Amino acid sequence: MRMCVNKMTVNPFKIKKGLETRYLQYLKTLFPISHQEIKNSFNEQLASGEFIRGPFIEITPPYEKGETLQSLINEGILSECFSYFPKGVFPETFHYHQSEALKKIILEDKNIVVASGTGSGKTESFLIPIFNTIFSQSVNGRIEDGVRALILYPMNALVNDQLDRLRKILQHCQEITFGRYTGETPETKLNGLSQYKRIHGNSAEPLPNERICREDMRLHPPHIFLTNYAMLEYLLLRPEDNVFFSGEHAKYWKYIVIDEAHIYSGAKGLEISMLLRRLKDQIVQSQEGRITCIATSATLGGESSKREVAKFA
Repeated sequence: MRMCVNKMTVNPFKIKKGLETRYLQYLKTLFPISHQEIKNSFNEQLASGEFIRGPFIEITPPYEKGETLQSLINEGILSECFSYFPKGVFPETFHYHQSEALKKIILEDKNIVVASGTGSGKTESFLIPIFNTIFSQSVNGRIEDGVRALILYPMNALVNDQLDRLRKILQHCQEITFGRYTGETPETKLNGLSQYKRIHGNSAEPLPNERICREDMRLHPPHIFLTNYAMLEYLLLRPEDNVFFSGEHAKYWKYIVIDEAHIYSGAKGLEISMLLRRLKDQIVQSQEGRITCIATSATLGGESSKREVAKFA
């Protein structure tokens, strides 16, 4: 039995005992035995403890601390707007790799790869610079429609996870708009609302800054655009979706984020490489320095393989 315990906030031995009791009960009901002698032998074997081992406890050392959110605001690196979010929305103190990523992106306009473990805050490393750029474009509290950032995922499940996260954050900042455009996205607002209520409950209402249908996204392209690589291919081909990539609403493009970048190796990596070249050609005519690219992965490599990771990116 393997469990990940955060700062020992739960008792792994109690968890193990509860799981063991339920599992053995399940086995006893799964195989009802009428012959008493065989039944007794079976129960003895179950009680011997051979079916469950452990628990095995893995202690993960904390990540090195970096700068605080407030210090980055005080230094002028992050917008004052971040101080208006409730506590807990963003980390009060960043991990070192997070604050370094923020500085590389915001101050140096660098393309970066965030290759750190699961739960290490890779998402904040790209969301906060995106928000920061959007805040800087606000005029009298209003931000023009148009994509600033594309966040590309390999599958819809990851798109949906990020969508839930954005809802929790951007309920506190409804000036920033966001939307998911995948095969699951309905065409009309009526269908989009129906789908939303079916998933979240009849009493649930989407945030005013979430674009819940394709029709709405074409009329008012969101600042943060979530999709997968297969849908991006279609979007670049379809004239009705050209509004995201050219014209009045396409002049604000700044970020392309590739999550789970390690997936794009081999032939798929070549395809994605060409897809991103086509995208950059369409949105900024391939001008160098106009787009900041960010890749994230928990499995690309560690401290000793930086050069290889950078080459891959």
